[in-house]
Amino acid sequence: MKQYNNFINGQWVPAESGDTFVNSNPADTREEVTEYAKGGKSDAQAAIEAAQAAFPGWRDTTAPARGKILSAVANNLASRQAELAELLCREEGKTRVEAGMEVGRTVDIFRFFAGLSYTIGGSVVPHDLPNNMLYTKREPLGVVALITPWNFPIALPAWKLAPALVSGNSVVLKPASLAPAMTLEVAKAFEEAGLPEGVLNVVVGSGKEVGDELATNPAVQALSFTGSHEIGQGIYQQLAPRMTRAQMEMGGKNPTIVLADADLDYAAKIVAMAGYMMTGQVCTATSRAIVEESVADEFTEKLIAEAQSRNVGNGLTEGVNMGPAVSAAELEGNLEYLQIAKDEGAEVLWGGDRLTEGDLEHGHFMSPAVIGNVKNSMRIAQEEVFGPVISVIKAGDFDEAIELANDIEYGLSASIITHDINKAMRYTDRIEAGVVKINQISTGLALQVPFGGVKHSSTNSFKEQGQSAIDFYTRIKSVYLDYSG
Repeated sequence: MKQYNNFINGQWVPAESGDTFVNSNPADTREEVTEYAKGGKSDAQAAIEAAQAAFPGWRDTTAPARGKILSAVANNLASRQAELAELLCREEGKTRVEAGMEVGRTVDIFRFFAGLSYTIGGSVVPHDLPNNMLYTKREPLGVVALITPWNFPIALPAWKLAPALVSGNSVVLKPASLAPAMTLEVAKAFEEAGLPEGVLNVVVGSGKEVGDELATNPAVQALSFTGSHEIGQGIYQQLAPRMTRAQMEMGGKNPTIVLADADLDYAAKIVAMAGYMMTGQVCTATSRAIVEESVADEFTEKLIAEAQSRNVGNGLTEGVNMGPAVSAAELEGNLEYLQIAKDEGAEVLWGGDRLTEGDLEHGHFMSPAVIGNVKNSMRIAQEEVFGPVISVIKAGDFDEAIELANDIEYGLSASIITHDINKAMRYTDRIEAGVVKINQISTGLALQVPFGGVKHSSTNSFKEQGQSAIDFYTRIKSVYLDYSG
């Protein structure tokens, strides 16, 4: 069992309370994987104070010099990819392939922002008077707080951390307690890369203790959060009285529209990948397949076949392509939603069973579910279910499919499967989502372009990823210079 302390002011320190907790393998809860110092309010305060003290020196470090540290971190993580992927599997439950892809994505994120460090600055703008100069410059904000979820325990911290640090901010990061190991391993990589003490601080603890302190401490100049809408909205309200800069990414209920002209074998494969990869524990996962009525039954049969082909088990086992839910609570939540769907008149066409036989006995396993007879007014069609559950909703035609897709409070990711380029382009104009896919899975993001949702999926302000990520972590200063005298 690996043991971790919190990382504060360049030191690995136990919680002030002395409390600890242990995480078990969700595929086999008999295996204790990691033990953590359980931080609280005072630990968060110490981390914020360390970040405050470190900020001036880091702010004055050039952006390319900061980028070189990010590059060193990328190389460190790349050299340990297999080791980190295995630890990720054991703590969070992903398959070995999925975990390896996530660590690889993290390496790419740090390399991208390391390269971007040579472009961070401002711009020169023509002045309307002679012998005058007008230009802008970017400056970091100060201490920023990051609160990250468990479902991408290394990639999500990286895509917040890289732009925050390369912009010159100091950081206090609270990872989700269900899977903090990857974030602490990233902190180790920064320590080995020579990051000055106090620039990065990681405190593991509850949202009530650590999260509330990050959201209410006046020294925190900005907070970036990824998680549920309920929690994100609460944090947003905590930040509002101080008008602290906020970035909230808060889930989705993502549709894939399947039109009658689509290749149905391909469509079923795409929908199943987007709904069942990583056990459906992805904010951009497809949970609603909105299918033109004339092909809905045929599509559903093919989707059921795809669900039946999933090999559910321990992610470290060869051939397994769907792991467990991350916790007993997440599993019970998934099963509860299936019962709610049945109570409202929907039909579980296949799957949705708790799996307990053989090697699955001690894990949080369920079979991937396909639900039919779903109406858009049902809870199963409106509320985020963070698990391998796909509802099939019938639409009379293309226009009704768009209406059904948009008739929801979320707007994160959306996909369409069609050969009709005219309808595909009309779809991109009319769909209410921050990420729009054509003939692709709703999951999967390119790190070099902006990411963010609309409606209840986001604060609809600053985007994450790509060059746009720098905007959240910097402010623009306009400089007027008269050299005529």
